[in-house]
Amino acid sequence: RARALLQQLPPQDCDERFCPELAEEERRQLRAFSARRRQEALGQGLACPVPGPRHGCPCRKCGRRLNKGDPGISASRLGDQFWHPSCFSCHFCQQQLVDLIYFQQDGRIYCGRHHAELFRPRCASCDQLIFMEECIEAEGRRWHLEHFCCLECEEPLRGQRYVMRSGRPCCRGCFESLFAEPCQACGDPIGAESEQVALQGLHWHARAACFCCSRCRKPLRGQPLACRRGRLFCSDGCSRGQDASSAASSDSSDSAFASAPSPDS
Repeated sequence: RARALLQQLPPQDCDERFCPELAEEERRQLRAFSARRRQEALGQGLACPVPGPRHGCPCRKCGRRLNKGDPGISASRLGDQFWHPSCFSCHFCQQQLVDLIYFQQDGRIYCGRHHAELFRPRCASCDQLIFMEECIEAEGRRWHLEHFCCLECEEPLRGQRYVMRSGRPCCRGCFESLFAEPCQACGDPIGAESEQVALQGLHWHARAACFCCSRCRKPLRGQPLACRRGRLFCSDGCSRGQDASSAASSDSSDSAFASAPSPDS
């Protein structure tokens, strides 16, 4: 329950004491934002049996009937409506609302976290709402300017090229020294800017000199191929050590195509 409350009702969304690094203007905006939400949207559902006059009313979420005496949840901010207890959940994340605490917006109920995110972006690093005029947006997420840093060396990445690693940005230097896969052909790391081909858990540069038949050196990009013991072959003939020009056609159904590098912001 405590974990669910922290997830659904982040204390940093309403109490500046949990945001010690905020500037004074940001603190002022947080106080005003929190007060407005409490006044206009915050409520707590009431668990009670469905009264007789509401016999047969539809559940606000699923539409199934609620009969007299059935357990139901009412929400005063949304009028004379009822929900099944299991249906009283956040419109965005579908999690049941802990202690029936909800925020309403346009006739829908939300947990505190996702209601706040209707109005303010949330920093992917510190999990606080962003009240600054500027922020960084990348990969569909947002960061405070000072929090968009390399996950390894913490170098600021504003205006720099980066690679996403486990949902967090990584500078090119750290990526290539710590995470880049070695090419199966030449042994060099495959850099963030390089095209690569992956097959059976192995990696190659997509260039013709690396991604080619191990015997006849025929480039294999976009061509049928066979991969045996970590080596590439253009045909069964080459894989058996025969001359490629006289070998029978490969019966392999595998085809490999170069994958583009991840887009940088």
